[in-house]
Amino acid sequence: MKISVKKSITVLLSGIMLLTAVACGSSNEKSTAVESKDQAAADQVKLRILWWGSQSRHDATLKALDLYTQKNPNVTFEPEFSGWEGYWDKLATQSAAKNAPDIIQMDASYLAEYAGRKQLADLSTGISTEDIDGALLNTGKYQDKLYAIPLGNNAIGMTFNKEAVEKLGITKPKSGWTWDEFFAFGKEAKAKVGSDHYALPDLSASFQQYVNYQLSKGLGQVFTDDGKLHLDKDTYLEYQLKFAELRKEGIVPPGEVSVTDKEMDPQLDLMVNGTTLLRVIHAAQSNSMDSLKPGVFDFVTIPRNEQAGGWLKPSMFWSASANSKHVEEAKKFIDWFINDPEAAELLGTSRGVPVSKKIVEKLTPKFNAPDKMGIALITNTAPDAQLYVPEPKGWSNFTQKDFKAVGEKIMFGEITPEQAYEELAELAKDYQ
Repeated sequence: MKISVKKSITVLLSGIMLLTAVACGSSNEKSTAVESKDQAAADQVKLRILWWGSQSRHDATLKALDLYTQKNPNVTFEPEFSGWEGYWDKLATQSAAKNAPDIIQMDASYLAEYAGRKQLADLSTGISTEDIDGALLNTGKYQDKLYAIPLGNNAIGMTFNKEAVEKLGITKPKSGWTWDEFFAFGKEAKAKVGSDHYALPDLSASFQQYVNYQLSKGLGQVFTDDGKLHLDKDTYLEYQLKFAELRKEGIVPPGEVSVTDKEMDPQLDLMVNGTTLLRVIHAAQSNSMDSLKPGVFDFVTIPRNEQAGGWLKPSMFWSASANSKHVEEAKKFIDWFINDPEAAELLGTSRGVPVSKKIVEKLTPKFNAPDKMGIALITNTAPDAQLYVPEPKGWSNFTQKDFKAVGEKIMFGEITPEQAYEELAELAKDYQ
């Protein structure tokens, strides 16, 4: 059979075209596969996240991060966490180097400082905050922009060893007590605990507890509205002279013992190890405290005078670094963290009573005894709580370091309260 030349050429061209199409298809498939792989790699996000807290908070947070990655496989985390000690030094170093984590656990005392230096991202959009009380949400604002999302309701209070108090047969502390009753409790307890133990913590070097004392006397905040120090001299001397008297009587520990105290440390926390009967606490720490000695502790409000001494504030916030390349992903995570029911189940009250009203309603039947203890402190503090006002921008070294250092000089008998007041007044000139 003869095949025409024309037909042969047609068959040949068809074969070439088929081979070309196959080759092109293979090439396109490979190209598409490479592009898909590159896109998948580009979609992968690793978020650095920093927080402070107890072991129970660490454990709950790590579980929440794992859950988020399960739901969002393109997002993984590089967690960094520590206790309160050293946390702010570490963050300051990272921020100065423009290497802060993408997501930062923030405290009200430092918010103005970091937002004022433009180190935090604006979180005004991209996060659902409808279920957060407006007054609570506004605590995360600086100059009318939202730089921090509250994570829990919190109150300042005191915790005491109720088993030891009952065993000693002394008057039990109660919410609503006065500073005079606080000091009287110390004196009564000292008569029973013996020479090697003490009743009260020495609060001489605690800026925040002095603030509570001045507020309770009806003398206002320690900072004026325009950012000047308002340390009432008579009240400061009264406070320091009272604790000097308590040291002399052995009601509070001597300086060399007091400076060893490390909050929530099973061995070094002076109340947990039995050296004292009482310490200052936050409602958000209820589970952490209970985990050290289950069922042993109870909470009461900060003592009062003419006015209440305690305040309510957010337990802490999430903020995002202004230098992060993943601010939008950070927002998505924060939104999930405060609003997702599964996340709430894992987190419980590890950062205080959740801020979402819907989440609180869902969790209430599952609150344990320590949860209820923390909630009771918030409830008992709320009716006449003082307004929590963090120190103005630039004062954190004074409140966190200078006040403490000067207070410890008094504790060790190196200076008098009068000399301490003058030294603080002189130090304050560097900040005003």
